[in-house]
Amino acid sequence: MEQKLKEILENNRHHVDQGTLPTYIPQLAKANKNALGIYIADISGEEFGVGDFQYPFTIQSISKVITLLIALEDRGPEELFQFVGMEPTGDSFNSMMKLEVVRPSKPFNPMINAGAIAVTSLIKGNPEEKFQKILDLFRKITNNDTLDINLDVYLSEKKTGDRNRAMAYFMRDVGVIDGEVEENLDVYFRQCSLEVTCRDIARIGRFLANDGALIETGEQLVDPRYAKIAKTFMVTCGMYNASGAFAIEVGIPAKSGVGGGIMALVPGKMGIGVVGPALDEKGNSSAGVKILADLAKTYNLSIF
Repeated sequence: MEQKLKEILENNRHHVDQGTLPTYIPQLAKANKNALGIYIADISGEEFGVGDFQYPFTIQSISKVITLLIALEDRGPEELFQFVGMEPTGDSFNSMMKLEVVRPSKPFNPMINAGAIAVTSLIKGNPEEKFQKILDLFRKITNNDTLDINLDVYLSEKKTGDRNRAMAYFMRDVGVIDGEVEENLDVYFRQCSLEVTCRDIARIGRFLANDGALIETGEQLVDPRYAKIAKTFMVTCGMYNASGAFAIEVGIPAKSGVGGGIMALVPGKMGIGVVGPALDEKGNSSAGVKILADLAKTYNLSIF
């Protein structure tokens, strides 16, 4: 399989040229546009990677899956979904248009920025306790005790996050989030700035493929029902407003981030991590999407 992965990666390398680096977070524009890597972590414990699978990048929106799991554990679905919806938006991930024009005024789902900010605000504890919960779970799932934030990206996000601030202040005004807006945003900026590799996100995918249990110990870290909710959101909303096309063309749960990563999984089988910092117009890795499409086709991975 490793040799076939190399072929898939090289056959799709030219798609890097079709993408661009994001500039609205200035620090992300400094990434290596040509980096491209894949990592597989399967349920049996076997792992292997090809290409630039050790290339470090910030997790960005992939973190929304983990914070959703924590908030579900803290609040339960009934309470959480009073504040965040369950439907795709058809809009870009950072759009705030429907917050005001659709009633009730709550984010459509936890995978867009407004929804993720609301979800992070629902995690119990003060800001430091919230972030520590997030960091501890990431480290446990990835078996990586050194996982931490990229300080430069965090400061860059915090300095330039005016659109996220606008959404957060609006949501506080209509009662979607409570407490200090800047404190909640600071946790959100930190979670997005966690620095990972393909191996880390592949292990997160494997954890979800295993319904929220560690394969090493069998420890059930989150309720399997909540893992299923997270995977469902990955299918319907995980690739921003390209989620429908991705479901048809690839057919597996996935969550992308503007750091260039895509975390994907095949339920009961494996987690997949892909990195390619050059993004398409939807905010997804231009080459990463094509790699996953080829991988799914070659190994018949679609869940549909």
